[in-house]
Amino acid sequence: MADNRVVQGRMQTPESLAELIEGESVMDAEPIEDADESCPECGENVVSVGYMPSALEFVTGYKCQECDWSDTDRD
Repeated sequence: MADNRVVQGRMQTPESLAELIEGESVMDAEPIEDADESCPECGENVVSVGYMPSALEFVTGYKCQECDWSDTDRD
């Protein structure tokens, strides 16, 4: 359970956080980590999660723990 984090008032697993960022289901996700940055919209903490939306792609997603802001490292 140490990999789970509270995001916007709900407990998220790595997979559910990746799905929240991606907007659809993902194949696999790594443990959630602190992103060591503040949200550009509200200034709160940001967490990151690495995940595979498909067999050929690995993405790092970023999500604010308090508001709707999210982003990925895609170009």
